[in-house]
Amino acid sequence: MRPFCMALLAVSILALAACSPEAPGGGEAVPPADAPPPAAQAPGETQPTTSVDPAAPFRADFALIGTEPFWRLDVKGTTLVLTRPDAPAITATGAVLAASSGKATWTAESATPPVVATLTSGTCSDGMSDRVYPYKAEVKIGDLVLTGCGISAEELAKAPPQ
Repeated sequence: MRPFCMALLAVSILALAACSPEAPGGGEAVPPADAPPPAAQAPGETQPTTSVDPAAPFRADFALIGTEPFWRLDVKGTTLVLTRPDAPAITATGAVLAASSGKATWTAESATPPVVATLTSGTCSDGMSDRVYPYKAEVKIGDLVLTGCGISAEELAKAPPQ
């Protein structure tokens, strides 16, 4: 009976070894591409975290719009263009984007005067139409501060005209 027990032990060890494949040189082998996803982690183990880029929603082009006085600032990549009916257009290049959850600021310090445009998540109305915007906007040009609303250029293009 002893040879039977030894054979059973050997088969058991081989079966266990087959459950945990080893990579050449030791270590755990990478599962094949068609392997099912691993089971959920046991309670008490730390869950893996995924890194989220807070600037991702703000890498698109945006329109910041205000009334009284009327103004519009277009954000296209690193270029900020402010247009107003009562003043010449201001173009600021090399704007740097800084973002946190729900807020983005483009700063063009090399412009004369410096231009800083900020969008903050939150429902906004321009006060002149029924349009509702997804962001509140503030634009600072030197000492001048303009407040209004903001929307991605893509969403603005889809919106019905006001």
